[in-house]
Amino acid sequence: MIAALEIVLALTSVLLIVLVLLHRGKGGGLSDLFGGGVSSSLGGSSVAERNLDRITIALGLIWAATIVGLGLLLKNR
Repeated sequence: MIAALEIVLALTSVLLIVLVLLHRGKGGGLSDLFGGGVSSSLGGSSVAERNLDRITIALGLIWAATIVGLGLLLKNR
C-alpha cells in the first residue's frame, strides 16, 4: 500500500510541475504554445485555461490526499 501511494505521489508531483508550467503568467507562458493564448472577451480567460485550472486543482487535491495518506500509514508503522 505504501509503495502504491509513493508511486501516485511521484506521478502527481511531476504532473503538477508540468501543469503549473503550462499556466499563463504575466507574459503569456507556455500555454500559448498549445492554444491557450486565444482568450475570450467575456470571462477574461479561455476555456482551455479554465479547464487547465480545474485539472490542476483536482490533481493538487489528489497530491495532498496522497501525502496525508502516506503520513498516516507511516505514523502507524
